[in-house]
Amino acid sequence: MKKSLGAKTLALPTPVWVVGSYDAQGEPNMMTIAWGGICCSQPPCVTISLRKATYTYGCIMERKAYTINIPSAAMVKEVDFVGTTSGKNVDKYAKTGLTPVQSDLVDAPYIKEFPMVMECRVLHTLEIGLHTQFIGEIMDIKAEESVLGEHGIADILKIRPLVFDPGQGAYFGIGERIGKAFSIGKK
Repeated sequence: MKKSLGAKTLALPTPVWVVGSYDAQGEPNMMTIAWGGICCSQPPCVTISLRKATYTYGCIMERKAYTINIPSAAMVKEVDFVGTTSGKNVDKYAKTGLTPVQSDLVDAPYIKEFPMVMECRVLHTLEIGLHTQFIGEIMDIKAEESVLGEHGIADILKIRPLVFDPGQGAYFGIGERIGKAFSIGKK
């Protein structure tokens, strides 16, 4: 028998992403998020949801662009620090030693040390209670060659991305491959 847990944000897992943006003065900023995901195939789009109170919210509203930086599990300490401090008060790049790189496609920086990045321009915003959802068209995805697998596509086991469990407030890594999507169920 299932037990009711109530209306909560317990989707499992959620991605751990670091959103890159520039502030009004052109200074690079970054913020760790877990509320995000792919929302459209054509055009390729991704969504992130931020509270208006965050520094990054204002940056994205100003520049209409952001990057999604996918960290590896080896960067968990930096990722957690970025998520627990405000860019309004702290230069997170200086504190973490991470390097901002200007995207050549959107008005936002990406993080050099992270293995994969999505460069996005804002298509739509939607006010949803405490959060604003930003729908960004993915203009390009860049990945380190070392994390590419078969057919030149990013390999999840090489990237070793973090995922978040909102119920436990904990980060987790990715486990082993279980089967091929769109075919394992046909057997």
